[in-house]
Amino acid sequence: MTVNRARRFELKPNNVQQTHFAKCAGVARFAWNWALDERQRLYREKQDNERFTNAIEQHRHLNVLKKTEFPWMYEVSKCIPQEAIRNLDAAYALYSRARNAGRKARLPRFKKKGRSHDAFAFTTGAIRTEGTHIVLPRIGRIRVKEPAVLTGRILRATVTRVADRWFVSFAVEEEVVNRTSPAGCAVGVDLGVSHMATLSDGRVFENLRPSRSSYRKLRRLAKELHRRNRGSNNRKKSADKLAKAYWHIGNIRRDALHKATTQLAKNHGEIIIEDLNVQGMVRNRNLARAISDVGLGEFRRQLEYKCRWYGSRLVVAPRFYPSTKRCSSCGHVKDEMPLSERTYECESCGLVLDRDLNAALNLVAVSSTETLNACEDMASTAPARAPRAGSMKQEVNAAIPHGIDG
Repeated sequence: MTVNRARRFELKPNNVQQTHFAKCAGVARFAWNWALDERQRLYREKQDNERFTNAIEQHRHLNVLKKTEFPWMYEVSKCIPQEAIRNLDAAYALYSRARNAGRKARLPRFKKKGRSHDAFAFTTGAIRTEGTHIVLPRIGRIRVKEPAVLTGRILRATVTRVADRWFVSFAVEEEVVNRTSPAGCAVGVDLGVSHMATLSDGRVFENLRPSRSSYRKLRRLAKELHRRNRGSNNRKKSADKLAKAYWHIGNIRRDALHKATTQLAKNHGEIIIEDLNVQGMVRNRNLARAISDVGLGEFRRQLEYKCRWYGSRLVVAPRFYPSTKRCSSCGHVKDEMPLSERTYECESCGLVLDRDLNAALNLVAVSSTETLNACEDMASTAPARAPRAGSMKQEVNAAIPHGIDG
């Protein structure tokens, strides 16, 4: 089986290479903004049947203009503006797909220097790894902090800046052995805020709350940044400190999510989770920070592709399945179950159980057939819901479809 995976390494560029990286990021940002401005101009000026263009036409037009108006773009690889325009084309495609599906979507926006992450990509040319170095077109050999070992064919290399650090991410096509389903039994997973995940067998993955534990530090750094004069070197230093703090928080959260999802996908043949409306949940201003700090959507995204990697099966219970209100012993469903009630007390059979464990037991009791039938029943009474658009970030298999059966 062929899968697409991403391998990310931290770079150790020298001063000359960092300057070249900044030029590449600037060219990519300029190409994006130029192509976006052209598309908006065409939309305003031309007729309905001539409003739109594509990445190939825009890249050809930009190549003509480079000779006279933008000669400084020749200092970097030709792949950089080309990939930026392709990314814009993909952004418009995602916007159209979301609008056609009835979901809210936002048109691509202009990128401002210092406000967006610096990034640029290569798809052709000399892209390879050499132990503790990598080779990129027009840049040459760059040191990495750990040996860059790749086993598949490199499809794309993307260089990004996070705070004051540079990273390279390789999209690699790899051949993997078709795995059999793990021998572990089915498990229900209830996601929450008190605990990141509660399993039906009683195990709990704790919520580390990285943002909450660093809240005072973030406030201090944000105030420090606000007091600096715009355009000063001290403001840039303060911005780097704040970016590094957020980056550290993200690393803690991603590490916990990867460990939990990998353990589940490797050791259980079937995993049942809920279809949570995360976007609706974060609209609660009292719980928005706590919910975002867990990473509920990222938990499901990682489970979807890791279940395919390790041969397990992911079942998503319908959104309106009353896993929290239902008694896992007798099946009685409560009318209300507010968040303040952390213990489930059944009015019918007298069961007293932790509410998260009770929900996980209800999820594991749902077979795949019952889940599919429940989804069909809900579709006739609930408003239509469009499928989620997949987020293809690092360590993701592009061949994995999103849906009930992973």
